[in-house]
Amino acid sequence: MKLCYQVATPDVAISPAVTAFQGELEDSFGRLSELGYDGVELMTLNPSELDWELVKTLADKNNLDVALVCTGEIFGQLKLSFMDKDESVRTEARKRVKGIIDFAAALGAYINIGRVRGQFCDALPKEGSYAYAIDAFKDISDYAGKKDVKIALENVTLMQTNFINTIEEAVKVVNDVDNEYFKIMMDVFHMHIEEKDMFKEIEKYADYNIHVHLADNNRRYPGHCGLDFEKIISAFKDVGFDGAFCTEIFQIPDQDAAAQGAIKHLRPILNKIYE
Repeated sequence: MKLCYQVATPDVAISPAVTAFQGELEDSFGRLSELGYDGVELMTLNPSELDWELVKTLADKNNLDVALVCTGEIFGQLKLSFMDKDESVRTEARKRVKGIIDFAAALGAYINIGRVRGQFCDALPKEGSYAYAIDAFKDISDYAGKKDVKIALENVTLMQTNFINTIEEAVKVVNDVDNEYFKIMMDVFHMHIEEKDMFKEIEKYADYNIHVHLADNNRRYPGHCGLDFEKIISAFKDVGFDGAFCTEIFQIPDQDAAAQGAIKHLRPILNKIYE
């Protein structure tokens, strides 16, 4: 079990909408290590602009495991997705994700698929859009398998996309892709909104899950609002999950306060449940 914090690499434009610690990696990694985090989840846009060896060196220097590389800003800042009606956009989305797979392979990390999967639109029949997505997922999974990188398909609320909102929907897609490197991850914030009973879903689909995102029900740091994180983390422990728990939160009131608030609330809970 590792407690991680999301960190944006310098190629991601600084924005209050970004759910990650931002700045120079040496500063970000140093501060999170100082606070007591075990690892990081990197949010990146164009890893070809980064010095991969330096990223690995800085993570090792600060005793931080790189658990996963997030693809979210490929859509967030570039609006690329696998279901766009424009073939050139779909092709570029795949290319970008494969670049992130290469980056993750160099770091020994997973990647996730969030909003880059796209969504249904009026301009295309649903069957056609779904076929675009499945074809892309199969392509990137074959590519990832050759690099020994697992892909974690993320459930995302209907407020952000109309495709793959629930864990059950994510599992259906995973089964349609049918590749051992293509799994799911569970995002507690989105599950709280979309699931009738998130605890039943955690138990039912435990075998598919390889990564967990944590945020309170207002998307701020855990402990800020109403979710019972002792109950949530206990549910993951009870089904045998021993991977990375990573925050994906708004950096409110600022990133340092958010990082401090998250670990102050989560570390005692994780220590109690896992140790």
